[in-house]
Amino acid sequence: MIDTLPRPYQNYVYAYPHKTAYRPLPDRPALSQVWAGESRSALSLYLHIPFCEVRCGFCNLFTRVGAPDGLTGRYLDALTRQAGAVRAALGDAERPRFANAAFGGGTPTFLDAAELTRLCDIAEGIMGADLRAIPLSVEASPSTSTADRLSVLAERGATRLSLGVQSFIDEEARAAVRPQRRAEVEAALGRIRDAGIPVLNIDLIYGIDGQTAASWQYSLDAALAWRPEEIYLYPLYVRPLTGLARHADPDVAEQEWDRERLARYAQGRDHLLAAGYEQVSMRMFRRRDAPPQGPDDYACQTDGMIGLGCGARSYTSRLHYSFDYAVDLREVRGIIDSYVATTDFGSAVHGRAIDADEAARRHLLQSLLQAEGLPVADYQRRFGTDPWDDFGPQLHTLADRGWLTGTGTDLLRLSAEGLAYSDAIGPDFFSPDVRAAMAAYELR
Repeated sequence: MIDTLPRPYQNYVYAYPHKTAYRPLPDRPALSQVWAGESRSALSLYLHIPFCEVRCGFCNLFTRVGAPDGLTGRYLDALTRQAGAVRAALGDAERPRFANAAFGGGTPTFLDAAELTRLCDIAEGIMGADLRAIPLSVEASPSTSTADRLSVLAERGATRLSLGVQSFIDEEARAAVRPQRRAEVEAALGRIRDAGIPVLNIDLIYGIDGQTAASWQYSLDAALAWRPEEIYLYPLYVRPLTGLARHADPDVAEQEWDRERLARYAQGRDHLLAAGYEQVSMRMFRRRDAPPQGPDDYACQTDGMIGLGCGARSYTSRLHYSFDYAVDLREVRGIIDSYVATTDFGSAVHGRAIDADEAARRHLLQSLLQAEGLPVADYQRRFGTDPWDDFGPQLHTLADRGWLTGTGTDLLRLSAEGLAYSDAIGPDFFSPDVRAAMAAYELR
């Protein structure tokens, strides 16, 4: 039987289960109950800012454009109330210790310098995270990477700043509905380097309409000129309810686009490897001499995650929870308005229970989709079973395709081609229940 390869770009598995598998929690458990018995020794802290100056055409993140009438201030008020409720729920029997922190969005640097100071105060003064002593990653855009904002972040301990560039060619940026100019990007990169934040990450996107091998090489070299410690290469996805989806030509040859994206991925990967970078995952590349950071990529989505903000997720070993989720701009605005008006943050309202099977799938995905792979002995210690017994059909398919290196008895590690197909491999390990919940989710 001839094995037909799946389409390489299916679902970006940045967290499992995906938010579209979450549902309202009928019992709305108290956070003190949710966190009872959970370790507090190495927590992750994530603060979500759901504002951007523009909504990119490819974006399906939980964010809105602009913040009229002092909305950012009211949002930080709500964030303060939520942080107080979460900290109270954690209690003092085992004081929480944070191993890493991140500000994401949206665009956290949409906040002005004074508001960023307040955001740091929430993380430190209420939650108790020592931002200067742990890795702190912050997402930014070129237009909001101003000197005063960067100064606040550097002074408060930011160790990594991730800049969404996507393309150094103005025409390609416009094609991705990301209006920016090369000069603006270069100026922002200069300010980031001047601020002295140790790790700079540059995000680039391949598969943009009109992009060629030559133009992709141009953007890669423009990024490398800044010697960023990290570079992420993202395939362009056209998702429902996003700007590009509204204008997408239904007759576009998807197979041709897949071939083009795979070619650009391989081109970018090989170029970065030759330039002194190591591959961490399908998307992430780190300069070999870069300073060490906190958890990478999928590993940052581990149990013991406390998310603050209306688009943030929290993870315990038994429950993943958040607020409601949407992509449509009107729906997003409604959820943000509801969050800002909330006074009682003492319960988990939206989420999904995690049983032993889902925990095993999650751990396998977090490890297998990293270049280092999954040590079989580690899986056996955690779950008391062998991954070949638990996921034999899926793993044998990978092996038959040549997507696993070695024998797989000691280490499950994707080959170079397997890594390229990460977005097709991930969904194969989703549980039937999660698949059904995602399929039943009503896009809004």
